[in-house]
Formats: sequence, structure tokens, C-alpha cells
Amino acid sequence: MSVTGSSNIFWHECPVGKVERQKLLNQQGCVVWITGLSGSGKSTLACSLDRELHSKEDRTENIRRVGEVAKLFSDAGLICIASLISPYRNDRDACRAMLQDPNFIEVFMNMPLEVCEGRDPKGLYKLARAGKIKGFTGIDDPYEPPLNCEIEIKQKDGVCPAPSEMAVQVISYLDQKGFLQAQ
Repeated sequence: MSVTGSSNIFWHECPVGKVERQKLLNQQGCVVWITGLSGSGKSTLACSLDRELHSKEDRTENIRRVGEVAKLFSDAGLICIASLISPYRNDRDACRAMLQDPNFIEVFMNMPLEVCEGRDPKGLYKLARAGKIKGFTGIDDPYEPPLNCEIEIKQKDGVCPAPSEMAVQVISYLDQKGFLQAQ
């Protein structure tokens, strides 16, 4: 069967098809597209759905997939910025292992839980503390801090750095390591 009407691109049948995968996962593939005005609760709903639908193993698989996609960008010569909670050290280490070691730059946002809870623009920590959200990282699900991150961003004298200061810290590292010039 030709793909998109092209005469030289053909579909390759995989032994594990959609039906088998759906049976294995006990679900059917779909896209849940959440739309609405800013502040209407789109992200809150998405996070809540994610927690209800996905186990620790599912979160691990999601992190692995993001790592694979990030590797493709890196291999193409692009700087890929992936921002995920990624709470489990093994998952982050598995992503690191996909790349040549110096090409994986782990930036640890080492902010106290109290600071994160104080920011809480969506009220998720409050809901988690009230028991309305289960498996919330930092409350009733662990966050395993990196052991050997390349960059650690933390408070200085109890004050969080400004976003521009944090960006400068990362850019300085990239520059020092030669990532901001062609080889």
C-alpha cells in the first residue's frame, strides 16, 4: 500500500498492530484535545487525567519517549530544551544513556518544596495536600534529586534567581563546553 499517494513510499506492516497494542494496554488510542480560555483549567484537567490514567510505569515510558525525541533533535545539531518533572533518577539516567554523555546536560531546579507550594499558580499542591490529587510528585510520590547534574539552580541567600539569571547560568555552561559554536 502506498503512503500519501507517493509511488516510492510504502507502508510496512508491523507484527504488533494497533488492535494487539490496544489489547495489551487495555485501552484504545485517541487524542484528547483540551481547549479553552487561559485559566479555564486546561492544564489542571490534563494533569489530573494524566495521574488517573497513567501509572509510575507509564510515566517512565513517557520520559523514555521524550528522551528519544530529544536525542533526534540533538543528533540533528539542534539544542533541545526538555522541561519535565521526570521525578525518577533511573528514567533520567536512561535518557542520558541514549546520548553521548557530554550531550546530555541535566539542569536541576533545586528549589525547596515550600517555594514550589508558595508559587502554585494552579493550586495543584493545595489539591494534593487535601487528598484530591493522588500520586503528586513531592507530596505523596517521590522526587529523586540528581546525583551528578551538570547545572544546579538554587536560591541564593533565600532568594530565587530571576529567570534571566537562570538562563545566563545555562548559557554560560553551554558556551564553556563549546555547545554554542560549530565544530
